[in-house]
Amino acid sequence: MKTNYRINEKGYYGDFGGAYIPEMLYPNVEELRSKYLEIINQPDFKAEFESLLKDYVGRPSPLFLAQRLSDKYGAKIYLKREDLNHTGAHKINNTIGQILLAEKLGKKRIIAETGAGQHGVATATVCALKGLECVVYMGEVDIERQAPNVARMKMMGAKVVPATSGSKTLKDATNEALRDWINNPVDTHYIIGSVVGPHPYPEMVSLFQSVISEETKKQLVEHTGKDQPNYVLACVGGGSNAMGMFYHFLDDENVKLIAAEAAGLGVNSGHSAATSVLGKEGVLHGSRTILMQTDDGQVVEPYSISAGLDYPGIGPQHAHLNKVKRVEYVSITDDEAMQASLLLAKMEGIIPAIESAHALAQLEKMTFQKDDVVVVCLSGRGDKDLATFMKYFNL
Repeated sequence: MKTNYRINEKGYYGDFGGAYIPEMLYPNVEELRSKYLEIINQPDFKAEFESLLKDYVGRPSPLFLAQRLSDKYGAKIYLKREDLNHTGAHKINNTIGQILLAEKLGKKRIIAETGAGQHGVATATVCALKGLECVVYMGEVDIERQAPNVARMKMMGAKVVPATSGSKTLKDATNEALRDWINNPVDTHYIIGSVVGPHPYPEMVSLFQSVISEETKKQLVEHTGKDQPNYVLACVGGGSNAMGMFYHFLDDENVKLIAAEAAGLGVNSGHSAATSVLGKEGVLHGSRTILMQTDDGQVVEPYSISAGLDYPGIGPQHAHLNKVKRVEYVSITDDEAMQASLLLAKMEGIIPAIESAHALAQLEKMTFQKDDVVVVCLSGRGDKDLATFMKYFNL
């Protein structure tokens, strides 16, 4: 593969990446960095990973031709149905990979952070499967707006710890998880849920999520006779579903890649998470990336109606892809995403996660040729967002 968009031997994507970590975390991160590739390439690891994806997660997830949407937009609109995975989102692909890695490293205790709760649920799920202790950090605000996911985590034996500082959302949950890891360096593995954090996490998570685009290419051949779509769309908070969806298309310059961020109440409203527009280069949660910050370097509190997209940065690979203009990063407001959710529900009988609806909303802003093939990553299902939908639409 060409290396234009891949990680280099020092853990960077162009100007972004690296491991900016406290000295106390160095042994943990270095252990991961030195062993993860060797472990995940072992035949027994690959066999168990693929077996669990097939028999436990339910992969491959379908590639569905949304006929009524296609008629509306004048193109062939395909949905990559990650919402049909066990636990209801793409997050399980990564937690399966990381729990197997943690086992190989001899770790007995797992910690995680979560925003929308999907990664927390996926982590609790694999910990229950493997009989490992599980602690999930979650912002107090997100605990309230994602109550069903909190209940699911607790049912599977996870301890859910509220983050009560800052905006009490994903950023703050991540801070708390990092503090835990610093205090418990020997027996604990931190399952980061997105393509963020110190090297090797962004690369490791993208490798586990790359199954999404790997499957999509094969399925496109079955549907269309070729593995090349014209457009691929996905939502981005930290950016794991997008990285998985883009991974095997990155080196094919004919495929246009579009990432939808959360503009919240408007890009310049002061209530937004449109990192690629508002962000500047800096260090967040252990890597050099683009993040929303004040002139003196304080992190700006993000906002989105979707609990999974209100993150003040993006993964370092996304920062690089944005800088070199390989991926187009667009901003979608709360209202646009909510209307796109309702449209998909009424036209295709599928209620998407609000996160995923940000990608769907971008279709309204595009003009297609009738033979264009468009793939949208439907990264999660909307069950977890029903309370938000009920309040917003007065259902």
